[in-house]
Amino acid sequence: MHTESTHPVDLSALAASIRGWALALGFQQAGISGVDLAEDERHLLDWLHRRHHGTMGYMQRHGTRRSRPSELIPGTLRVISVRMDYWPAGAAEPDSLLRAGSDRGYIARYALGRDYHKVLRTRLRKLADRIQREAGLFGYRAFVDSAPVLEKALARNAGLGWIGKHTNLINQRAGSWFFLGELYTDLPLPVDAPAQNHCGSCRTCLDVCPTGAILAPYQLDARRCIAYLTIEFKGCIPVEYRAAMGNRIFGCDDCQLFCPWNKFAQPAREKDFRPRHGLDDAQLVELFHWTEQEFLQRTQGSAMRRVGYECWLRNIAVALGNAGTTPEIIAALKSRADFPSPLVQEHVHWALDRHTTRSGN
Repeated sequence: MHTESTHPVDLSALAASIRGWALALGFQQAGISGVDLAEDERHLLDWLHRRHHGTMGYMQRHGTRRSRPSELIPGTLRVISVRMDYWPAGAAEPDSLLRAGSDRGYIARYALGRDYHKVLRTRLRKLADRIQREAGLFGYRAFVDSAPVLEKALARNAGLGWIGKHTNLINQRAGSWFFLGELYTDLPLPVDAPAQNHCGSCRTCLDVCPTGAILAPYQLDARRCIAYLTIEFKGCIPVEYRAAMGNRIFGCDDCQLFCPWNKFAQPAREKDFRPRHGLDDAQLVELFHWTEQEFLQRTQGSAMRRVGYECWLRNIAVALGNAGTTPEIIAALKSRADFPSPLVQEHVHWALDRHTTRSGN
């Protein structure tokens, strides 16, 4: 944290201005919270104790810095949370993609456009600059899913929404298709009222999860989650989850797609979140034939880059195994049967065996 504000300022007026400046910068909402996350810390530690984080060892290595903002950034008194809608208007409808045996790949809606980390971080820094022009020098750090931050709990406490049973943040007027970002600051701003939970008795997200990863309300086992399996996990995808993955090759949106609150979701205003390279409606065979150079070129500036080429092919091989049997799909799989990666080979052979079993040959 840099320093305290260099001159007196009306903090209530400043807080109101911050919300307005955030809107002017393209965010859909901003709120302010304190740093007490004791109850959320207990939930986090229990989740880690149950090993529901899988191979995400960094979740444990960060210790309590995730749930104690002033341990991560000494001097932090308040957190300014912001949200930005990302639902891609004009993209292929998920219903048309997520049908059984589809030969097209489904990519989580958040990853179809430009990397959100860069978009939000740039705006947050502009917001900090604007605050500084009004309040003088002050201490701050900007975060966008890039450090040990309990962003959903902080956003809830700032009034941006409640944490739903699927563990995503839901806004009563905007659903859940939005990104979050934070400014940790040493300004003692007045805080907003936390959002109230409105999930009620609904359990749609639990019932529609393809792999049963939502074990109970507010309890997600990442080891079963398709988003984790296709993005975070770098090993062999457990066989028992492969059929349920369908054609989801990067992430999974089912718990949001079927959430009743998303009838209020607004399409993204940010042009950078529009789909690139036709990835909202791409043929699996075409994607599977990408060379590593093509993969790097077409995922440049995209959140998809982090999956890596090897796991990209692994994920598509599973989707091809779940697709309808056609000569094109069989030929594509056979073309990678000797790919110089045991990980890719294993999933390709699983897919080929699945087609052989299905056709009875």
